Amino acid sequence: MWHPTPSPSVVAYLLLLAAVGVGRLLEMRMSRRHQRALAASGFVREREPAFPLMVALHTGVLVGAAVEVLAAPRPVAAALAVPAAIAFALANALRWWVMRAMAVHWNVQVVNALPLGVVTTGPFRWIRHPNYVAVFVELLALPLIHAAYVTAAVGAAAHAVILARRIAFEERFLLSDATYRATMGQKPRFIPVPLSFHARERDEA
Repeated sequence: MWHPTPSPSVVAYLLLLAAVGVGRLLEMRMSRRHQRALAASGFVREREPAFPLMVALHTGVLVGAAVEVLAAPRPVAAALAVPAAIAFALANALRWWVMRAMAVHWNVQVVNALPLGVVTTGPFRWIRHPNYVAVFVELLALPLIHAAYVTAAVGAAAHAVILARRIAFEERFLLSDATYRATMGQKPRFIPVPLSFHARERDEA
């Protein structure tokens, strides 16, 4: 049932969703600026069939969460909402850390600019794909802040499939570069593990 008069918490949540949407538009603008700078050096974005699916996913989570809290409002449990809000905030902090570390390399689309150097600073010291970790956590946590469970579940499942395609596409370029393989190839994709474990695993292999 659609509730014509949303509660104050729903209004606040809708404003949060709108702010995230505006942030995505600003990131697209920054990405285009980076793409122009890289194109001036001869590096252009790769044709990626899965990119429209990523755009649809991000839009779908924002719209889906808004529709769900308006059409099927549920009590907000602090035991879930607070951890979800913390996870959302930490994920955004990680994303901005990634952007700062990558500088002009950061893009929403794949641009093979490895000849300019491999980014190994920031969170890239420990894992290969910190940005994907951040975005996955963010899009999972955001609906859970206001009990949009269906959006969270469907969005996470779709995101896992789309991310698998994106990472496979991206790593075709990354792992074909000898410098990238030497500096990043032994690092895990998503979850940092102790260096000693890496050394032992490499020795056993």
